[in-house]
Parts: sequence; structure tokens; C-alpha cells
Amino acid sequence: MFITVNGIRLHYEVSGKGPAVILVHGNGEDHRIFKETTDLLIKEYTVYALDSRGHGKSSGKENISYEKMAKDVAEFISIMELDRPIYCGFSDGAIIGVLAAVRYPELFSKMVVCGANAYPEGLKRRWLFLFGFLGMLFRDPKVFMMLNEPQISGKELGQISVPTLILAGEYDMVLTSHTEYLASKIKTSLLRILPGETHGSYVIHSRKLYFYMKRFLMNREQAEI
Repeated sequence: MFITVNGIRLHYEVSGKGPAVILVHGNGEDHRIFKETTDLLIKEYTVYALDSRGHGKSSGKENISYEKMAKDVAEFISIMELDRPIYCGFSDGAIIGVLAAVRYPELFSKMVVCGANAYPEGLKRRWLFLFGFLGMLFRDPKVFMMLNEPQISGKELGQISVPTLILAGEYDMVLTSHTEYLASKIKTSLLRILPGETHGSYVIHSRKLYFYMKRFLMNREQAEI
């Protein structure tokens, strides 16, 4: 399905029945990485799996930024008349969620962010070198975006009031110290560093993410926030 938001044609898939959950993928991917998670969520939730601006079947490749993608999500929610949906984002999708929560404080009811960073230096140095090489080789705006964005301040992170589950792998491309920094600034957050997991091993075509989400969404961990 397609919808026009913020000057682009945004592709999404919707399935299930119940409270709304929005899923947003990482850089260079599309909504299909969440198939296994979606298959489980749709038993209790209505899942809106988006292709971000410039990804999958969505347009906007040449006019891309995390700020624009956060606005895309906000407009999608407004046009679809969703009442404070649950948000789950992976990598770039996590950054988009964090920015949206800063810019639109009442947008989400709960948020799950997987492998997020508030600025490029939050990534391990070898990954920044790799992205720099790929950027020069392919001249891809999506890669240049990762090298220069986001730039989310500690003050902005401190403005987030939505209950947030922060997930990262033990062997993530994001520095563990940076993930801990995010959790320290987002006062309504719960942090989980997942043993043995990489940046996307518990997300991409994995059932594991569902079970982390489910426990959080069922309020079993809310007392810890």
C-alpha cells in the first residue's frame, strides 16, 4: 500500500488486528526484515511495517535525512489517524523513532529502539571507516547520512517522556558505552544489552525481537522504569 506523506510516496504493509504497532527497518533494508516479528505480533496487534524514505518501494532517495524520515512517520500517523501507536525501530529506524519522540512528544505510547545512536561517533570506529569507504565508492546518500547524522543532543534525549525499551547486542556496531549513555539520558528507558547478539541478529528475520517486545508491552518490566 502507498500513502503520500511529507512530499514523498511512502510504501507500507498493514496486517493484524488490535492496538497499532509501527515497525521501521534499518539502512539499506525494507519492511521485510520484520516478517518473523510481524507474524507473531499480528495475533494481538495491527502492524504497520513501513519502507522508509528512499528504501524499498518508497520514494525520496535523493532527499533523505533522519529529520525528514521522523517527520514522515509523524505525518503517516496523523493521516492514518492512529492514536499514539507503539513504535519499534531498528538501527536507522531506531534513530527515526528517537527523533520523532523528541520532535513530537505525544506521538507514541511506547517505544522500542534497537541499535540506536545519537550521533555518528556512537558507532565503533571500524564501522565508521567502512561506511566512509562505501560512501566514497558508491556515492550513496543513505551512507553519507550515517556518516553525518544524527546529531541528537543530551538535552533533547532528556526531553523524551515515552516509556522506552533500549536494546543492543553485546557485539553491536554501536558502542556499549554509547547505548548506556542513551539510557542514562532517556529517563523513561529500560536498557537491555543482549548477550551473544550482534547489531541485527535478534531483529533481522528473527523471532527473538517479538519476545523482548512482548514482555515490555505487557507491562512486566514497567516497574523498573
